[in-house]
Amino acid sequence: MEGDGVEPSNPKSYSGIPEAEFVDNVDEFMKSPINAEGVDVVLKSLDEKHRKYKVMEYTWATKRRRLRQQIPDLARTIEVIEKLKEQKEEVETQFLLSDQVFVKANVPPTKSVCLWLGANVMLEYSLEDAEKLLTTNMETAQENLNQVEHDWDSLRDQCTTTEVNMARVYNWDVKKRQAASGRITTC
Repeated sequence: MEGDGVEPSNPKSYSGIPEAEFVDNVDEFMKSPINAEGVDVVLKSLDEKHRKYKVMEYTWATKRRRLRQQIPDLARTIEVIEKLKEQKEEVETQFLLSDQVFVKANVPPTKSVCLWLGANVMLEYSLEDAEKLLTTNMETAQENLNQVEHDWDSLRDQCTTTEVNMARVYNWDVKKRQAASGRITTC
């Protein structure tokens, strides 16, 4: 129900992607006052809308790729924290210093870890607090990924609808020109 503040359980888009209307009847669509300027203007408008959808698609692809990398990283970090919670004595391990460079380290039992939060910020957390934070971050990342993938599908539908509309308007114009010149063809 619109206006009651309740979101639908499965919205077409979480991000408010404008929906492309399918042009079922091209004759009526072209008779509309909005399209009075002619086929070229209508095709240009549809092409502009299509380009906007493609830009959005690139943005969603970037978000999707980032989230797909972030979730396994968070899962591995949570796994390390769980091992640190179980650890009772010093352990020798290797950690990644930079690409393809590992360093040996002796890790004593600990009750806290430092987490890199980004933007040159690192904070120390107890193991329990770090695990809670990372679990929350992972749940949020998974929810965001689900929404991005839902929007990605919706966006692809809008692109396809716009492409079909462009083809239908173009074909309508071709048939109209052929009829005007006396060359009527049937498909």
